[in-house]
Order: sequence, then C-alpha cells, then structure tokens
Amino acid sequence: MTVIQRALSRSFTRFFQSKKAGGIVLIACTILSLLLANSPLGADYLHIWHMNVLGMSVEHWVNDGLMAIFFLLIGLELERELYNGELSDIRNAMLPILAAAGGIAVPALIHFLLNGGTPTQAGIGIPMATDIAFALGVLALLGSRVPASLKIFLTALAVMDDLGAIIVIAIFYTTELAGLYLLGALAVFALLVCMNRFGRVMALAPYLLGGALMWFLMLKSGVHATIAGVLLAFAIPYSAREDDEASPSHRLEHVLHTPVAFGILPVFALANTGIVVNAGWTQELLSSNSLGIMGGLLLGKPIGIVLASLGAVALGLCKLPLDLNWKHVLGAGLLGGIGFTMSIFITNLAFVGSAEAINASKMAILLASLVAGTLGFVWLKLFGAPTPVDVDPDTMDLEQDAR
Repeated sequence: MTVIQRALSRSFTRFFQSKKAGGIVLIACTILSLLLANSPLGADYLHIWHMNVLGMSVEHWVNDGLMAIFFLLIGLELERELYNGELSDIRNAMLPILAAAGGIAVPALIHFLLNGGTPTQAGIGIPMATDIAFALGVLALLGSRVPASLKIFLTALAVMDDLGAIIVIAIFYTTELAGLYLLGALAVFALLVCMNRFGRVMALAPYLLGGALMWFLMLKSGVHATIAGVLLAFAIPYSAREDDEASPSHRLEHVLHTPVAFGILPVFALANTGIVVNAGWTQELLSSNSLGIMGGLLLGKPIGIVLASLGAVALGLCKLPLDLNWKHVLGAGLLGGIGFTMSIFITNLAFVGSAEAINASKMAILLASLVAGTLGFVWLKLFGAPTPVDVDPDTMDLEQDAR
C-alpha cells in the first residue's frame, strides 16, 4: 500500500505559511478587540474607530481603503491559481469550482428561507464566504496528518469562494450608481491593461498609481471601492512561469503577503470585531438573521460543498485526487464554514446604518466560525489521514501525469 502525496510548489508553500501565521494573529486581535469593547474602556475604544479623518471614519478608511489592498492580494492569488495552480487545468479546476458554487448557493438559500421578504434579507451574502486564512490555518495545525491535495483543494475552493463574494459585492451591495465616475474607473482599468498588453510596461509604479486613481473613482461611483483592487491585480503583468521573480505580479504578491497578514487583516479585525455583548445576546442569536448566518455557515457550507462535489464526480465532470476521499471533502466543507473576514465585510455593507443588526450578525459569524473551525479540526484529526492507494510503480508517474 502506498500513499500518494502531491508536491507543493514553492509559491504555494509560501502562500500557505503566510495564511497559517496570519490566522494566529487574526485570532489574537479578535480576542483583544472583544475584551476591549466589553471593558470599562469600551466606549473610548469604539470611539477611535468612529473618529472622522479626511471626511471618512477610521473604520471606513480601514474597510474601503486598507481592504482594497487585501482584495488586490486576493486578485493576485486568483491570477496565480488560474495560471499555475489548481485552476489552470480545467479537469482539476472543475472540482473546486463546483464545490465553491455549492458552498455559496446552499448557505444563501438557507438564509433566504429564514429572511426572505424581511428587512434582514440583505444579509443573504454573509454566509456565502469562507475565510481562507483561518481555514488554511486549521489545516496547517494538522500538518502531515492531512494530504497535500486537501490543502490545494481547499485553497482553490476558497479562492473561487472569494471570487463569488467579490461578484456578489459588486452586483448586490452597490449603492446609488454614479455613472461618470464608474466609466472613469473602467477607463483607467482599460489604460492599465493596454500598458500591460501592448506597451509591455513592467515597472510596478505606473500600475500602482493608476490603481490608486481607479480606487478613488470607484469609491465615488457607488460600486464598492475594494473592487478596484481586484481589477488592478488582473491589469498587472503576470508570468506563466511559476516563481518568476521578474514578474511584477509575482513580486507584488510576495511583497503583500506579510503586510496583509500581519498588518491589514489584524487592523480590520480590531476595527470590526469590537462587538458589545449585551445582556440579551442569546436572544439576538435566535433572530432569523442570526440563525440564517449560523445555519448557512455550519450546515449550508458542508452540505453545499459535499453535494456539489458528489454531483460533479457522479456526472463524470471530474475525479477526486488519488489521496483524497469523501471524508476529506466533508472536512473541507466544515472548514468552509469559517466565514470571518469576508462575512464581516459583507455584514458592514448589508446593514449600513443599523449598528444593532451589524453587532448581532458579527456575533453570529464569530460563533459559527469558531464552531466550524473546531468541528473541521476534530473531524480531520480523526479521519483526515491520506488515502492509501495500491500503485504499480511502473505506471504511477503516467497515472499522475494523466490526472
């Protein structure tokens, strides 16, 4: 009996390690923020984030400004996956793509069934998202006890999940649209793409300056400004050669991992998890919106991911990697229920002006994410060992190449 383990590229290993360490810092900042918000310093702590700076609150600058850099990194990661990763081969890509689609649709359906036609229907996008840093952080704790293919599958799934969340934000969480500003932002994007495709401009500075202008125009347009970060990622030159250090996209992704993991996301957590736990917090968790969020993350995610994967394999659209089994897919589904960053981000968009709904939603997200992470860890610790496969040594390389 032989256990086949897929090799991990250097770029993927760097990416995986940054998510592992970043998840630990996020947990620490979340705990600190919760403690401060519910301490005698709570009012002063929350006031800091609501202070006005250059026409926007500090929290607004974090969520619309700093998070645009986070979305830029997501775009660069998605681009890498499309060129060199699991999504570069349609045969390999079908499984995480369809799994992500199921993991988006079923949680949204659960929330809609509980909140359709009510003021909290806008929260339908909250349980759609998976926090890639926390999910991969849990896998990192399991080390070699889980197969490398599971890490690759969950990463590709979470990246596609993020893309789905970005599309949802752009389409459904757009305020009043200012057409001229939007056209201006798209014109800047088109110019940057032309600089890449036809001008062969390889310096990063022009793209970053253009991205800043595109962010400003997008902010004024009514479309959420963070979308500019994703568009910028796809305008920056990319080399299809893995680990090509001369590629502007590779260089920028490598540079951004540390400040995003240890700066931007921790600040986002501090700014957005100052949740005041009131005396009636248990009743808030029983509201239809909170139940929709928790049900979507804890039930919808694993059900959607597993059912979509089963259907895809049954229809012959794709196959499970050799060292994976359905217990691994269920484990990935459970970890998919860790919403956190994206879920909190969408909460702020869904319930603008309703501090009570935002507070209750964030509480539901944190609780569901904690339970999902714990369940996923325990399940994979018990059942996550790589699947042994009988292999003919003379044909193993050919089989792996065929896959």
